[in-house]
Formats: sequence, structure tokens, C-alpha cells
Amino acid sequence: MADFDLVLKHWGPVEADYPANGSLVLTRLFTEHPETQKLFPKFVGIAQSDLAANEGVSAHGATVLKKLGELLKAKGNHAAIIKPMANSHATKHKIAINNFKLITEVIIKVMEEKAGLDATGQQALRNVMALVIADIEANYKELGFSG
Repeated sequence: MADFDLVLKHWGPVEADYPANGSLVLTRLFTEHPETQKLFPKFVGIAQSDLAANEGVSAHGATVLKKLGELLKAKGNHAAIIKPMANSHATKHKIAINNFKLITEVIIKVMEEKAGLDATGQQALRNVMALVIADIEANYKELGFSG
């Protein structure tokens, strides 16, 4: 519970501008891990230099961060949030578990820059995301998806 609270103390600046921060997260993810861009069919043809200005990237990044905000505020009581998300990411989008780990590290960097998330807060977010990712993976296994 303490990890959730620590991260939530720094969530305000992220929440204040989901589109800009979401764009930053996805743009950085696609730049640092170009293979991840292929997982988003509607973003495949966008040049890396055009990602930051793309409204679709910004909107999807906002969606990602809003969902993370829901998960943080649920403070571990997130089964009802994770189940449908895991289902769509396994059956429709085919997103491997490792990609959640990659985006976690990008979100940590963005939160350090935009919200002052210090080393203790960064570890708290890693702890929270390890729990979330483990629960997504458990759902994946129930669905027979070995992503």
C-alpha cells in the first residue's frame, strides 16, 4: 500500500496533462524500442520524427496513463480493471508481457522528469508495476496466451 501512496503523491503532474505526457511516453517507447511501434497497427507508418506531433499517439498515450491512474488509485484491488485489459491485450492485440516491462521503465523516466519522482518513488512504481504485470500474466495464462 505504501508504494501506491508514494507513486500517487507524484501523479498530479501526470494527470494534469494526460495527452502531452502520454505522447511523451509512447514517443519515447517507440524511439527507444522501435520494435514496439509495430504492435500498434495504426502507428506503424508514422516516422519517428512525426510521433510527438501525432494526435493518435497522444490520445493513445493518454489512454494508457489514465488506465495506469485507475490501477494506482485501486491500490492493489484491481482485478476488475486488469481482467478486461489483459483479455484485450492477449486475444486482440497480442501484447507480450515484456512490453509492459519496457513501458514501465519509460513511464518511470517521464515521471522523474515531469513529476519529480525520485529514486525511492521510482522503485515504488517498479514494485507496483511488478504486481500489476504479474496479475496481467496470470490472466494471460488463464486465457492460454503465452505472451
